Amino acid sequence: MNLIKPNKLKPGDTIGILATSGAVESKENVLNAVKFFENLGFKVCLSENAFDKYRYLSGSDEKKTEEFHKFFENPEIKAIICMRGGYGAIRLIKKLDYELIKNNPKIFCGYSDVSALSAMMLKKSNLMTFWGPLAQSDFGVPDEFTVNSFFSALENDSFSYSPEQDKIYKRGYAEGILFGGNLSTIVSLCGLDFLPDENFIFFAEDLNEPAYKIDKMFTQLINIDKFCKYVKGIVLGDFLDTDNNQWLDEIFCEIGDKLNIPVLGGFKITHAKEKITLPYGVNAKLYADSENKKLILN
Repeated sequence: MNLIKPNKLKPGDTIGILATSGAVESKENVLNAVKFFENLGFKVCLSENAFDKYRYLSGSDEKKTEEFHKFFENPEIKAIICMRGGYGAIRLIKKLDYELIKNNPKIFCGYSDVSALSAMMLKKSNLMTFWGPLAQSDFGVPDEFTVNSFFSALENDSFSYSPEQDKIYKRGYAEGILFGGNLSTIVSLCGLDFLPDENFIFFAEDLNEPAYKIDKMFTQLINIDKFCKYVKGIVLGDFLDTDNNQWLDEIFCEIGDKLNIPVLGGFKITHAKEKITLPYGVNAKLYADSENKKLILN
């Protein structure tokens, strides 16, 4: 893959806040996010559908697609931060102009439901995007750890992360490009051509999913021959509010044994307040043993 890396963000640049998924739950948080970036010396542009509501969505698919394209075409906007997750991103993926995105590369960041957009932009546009904080929930109520990780990921070409907890499910070493996101969102892409065509390290997290559904979703991926061929390691974040953590640990050990690849958990890839920022498509090295537990990105 000839990965396209966006330009670095500089003070004075314009950041676009784009509504791609669920309807805004807190207008106050969104306005706080605008102030947060302005206080750092950035200009901010809100998408026209920022506060639209159509059922549980941030406006119509047509308006969201239009704003998506406008933000990528606008040369003044250097970075796009998604408004929130929820649901709605997969409704857009067949409507997006991936050539337009490829020809106008810029920073694009979000997590949860936004994982669908990042995965497809990596596949169709070769664009390096970021799994990271959202405007409403993160920059609207900024957390120091999350903010520092975000800007560190944007500013540095190489860095590493270590897990917060010792969760080695399968020991080993792996190399590949970094790919993944919210597990249920990634699985919603099944049936499409969404997987990388080269070795990759898969990262995953989720929220409010019982153990059997997490088992089902990983099994759905493992049933794809291409997934088994190219996945070389798995990095796990939080699976918050699940029903049985012991079962989950057993499932992750089974996955490592079944695929015979290293599986390392305990990373702050999460819906919780403190989260790291990860770039899609970069070269990654995963170390999972008692002496060395880390993910190196460059």
